[in-house]
Amino acid sequence: MTSGLLTTHLAFVEGLRGAGVPVSLAEDLDAIAAFSVLDWGDREAIRSAYAATLVKRRAHRPTFDTLFDLFFPRLVGDGVRVPDPAGDSVPTGSTDAPRGWTDGPSELAELRERLAAALADGDTDLMRALAVEAVGRFGAMRGRGPGLSTWSSYTALQRVSPQTLVDQVVAALLADGRSDDEARRTAGRRVGAFTALAEADARRRLAAEKGAAHVAEVAVRPGLERLDFTSARKDDLAEMRREIYPLARRLATRMTRQRHARRRGPLDVRRTVRASVSSGGVPLATYHRPRRPHRTELVVLCDVSGSVASFAQFTLLLVWALSEQFGKVRAFTFVDQVHEVTDVFRPGADPGEVLAQLAARTAHAARWGRTDYGRAFATFADQHADALGPRSSLLVLGDARSNYSDLRVEALADLAGRARHTWWLNPEHPRHWDTGDSAATVYGAVVTMVECRNLAQLSDFVRGLA
Repeated sequence: MTSGLLTTHLAFVEGLRGAGVPVSLAEDLDAIAAFSVLDWGDREAIRSAYAATLVKRRAHRPTFDTLFDLFFPRLVGDGVRVPDPAGDSVPTGSTDAPRGWTDGPSELAELRERLAAALADGDTDLMRALAVEAVGRFGAMRGRGPGLSTWSSYTALQRVSPQTLVDQVVAALLADGRSDDEARRTAGRRVGAFTALAEADARRRLAAEKGAAHVAEVAVRPGLERLDFTSARKDDLAEMRREIYPLARRLATRMTRQRHARRRGPLDVRRTVRASVSSGGVPLATYHRPRRPHRTELVVLCDVSGSVASFAQFTLLLVWALSEQFGKVRAFTFVDQVHEVTDVFRPGADPGEVLAQLAARTAHAARWGRTDYGRAFATFADQHADALGPRSSLLVLGDARSNYSDLRVEALADLAGRARHTWWLNPEHPRHWDTGDSAATVYGAVVTMVECRNLAQLSDFVRGLA
C-alpha cells in the first residue's frame, strides 16, 4: 500500500469511527492484509474487502457505504461529459461552458425525458449517470462565498423533480404487465434510489473541494445507533424497530453476566480466618457471605406528546423486551393525564401492534392536549403511588418541556422518595436544556437527569440499570 493510499485508508477508518462504526486495531490491520492480495483497480472488490474486515453489523453498512464513496469516489472531478449542441464535449460542473451549453428549460425537459425512461426500465447505470448530470447541470451554487457549499443535491432535485415522474413510470410498468400496487411500489423505490444517487454525487463533489474528512463530519448522517430519535425519518424508525430485539438480547446477556459476577457477597472474615488455621494461618481460601437476591421492579412514566413520540416508542419497546430481566415492569404514559399501559406489553405481542395500541391510547393521556409535567406527577402520586416501593426504580422519559405550567417539583420529590432509584431520560441535547419552556435543571435537582438521544446512549443506560 503506497503512502497516499495508506493516508486515505487511515482517514477512512477515522471517519468510520467518528460516525459510530467501531473499528479495532486488529480489524484495521486485517483490512490492510486483505488489500495485499487484491487488485486496486477493482473498486467493488476493495469495497467488499473493507466491508468484510471492518463492518460487524448490518445496521452499520449504509454508513460504511456512504463514507467509502467519499474517500474512494467512483468519479473524480466533473465525472461525466455532456454533449454540447455545437458538437463539443463539456464537463458537467464547468462554469466556463462554451456558448450554447445551458441549463435552461429545454435541457431540463430533455433530461427528465431520459430519466423517466431510465426509471421505467430500471436501468441503474443510466440512473447513476443521470444523477451525476443532474447535479452537474442544476446543482451548482455559483457565486457562493468562501466556506459555503458550492453543490446542492436539493437544488438539483428541486429542478429535476423526479417525484413528478412517478405517474409516467407507473404507466410504463402497467403496460409491462405489473399490477397497480406493484407498479407504484416499484416506481417509488426507483425514484428514491435516484434521489440517493444525486445526494451521493453532491457529497462527492463537495469532498473533492473541501476534503472527504470535512464532508464526513458535517454531511454524513450518523449510523443507526447514533441517530437522534427526534430526527429519525420513517425508514430509520422502521430499522430501529428491527434493532430493538437484537439490542435487547445483547443487553440481557450482559446484564445476566454482570449479575452473576456480583453474586458473591462481602468477605466473611470469621470463616476465612478459621479456615486458615489448617494452613498455618495462611488464608488459601476465602469465604463470602451470601448476597441477598434482588431483582429491580421497574416503573416507567413516559411523556407521549408529539415532540418526543419516537423516543418514547423505542424506550418503551426496549424496556418491554428486557422485562424478563426485571422482577416486575409497570408502564404509564402521560401528556397532561396519566394512563397505565402495562397491559399493552403482552408476552409475544407484535411490536407493530404494540405501537399501534400505544398511539391509539394517546388520547387517554391527554385532557387538554398540552404537556403538563406538574399535573402528571401530581396525578401519579395521587392515583398510582402504590406502584412505587423500596424495591422499585422509577424511570421518567421526556424532554421536561411543560408549557410554562406549574412544575409541582414537590410531587416529583415525593415519588423519588418512595422509590429505590429514580432516573430521568431526556432526548434533548444538554445545550437545549433550560431553553424556552424546558425545566430540565429544575427537575434535575430532584432526580438524576440523563441525556438519551439515540440507541447507543439508551443501551449504555439500560446496561447499568438492573
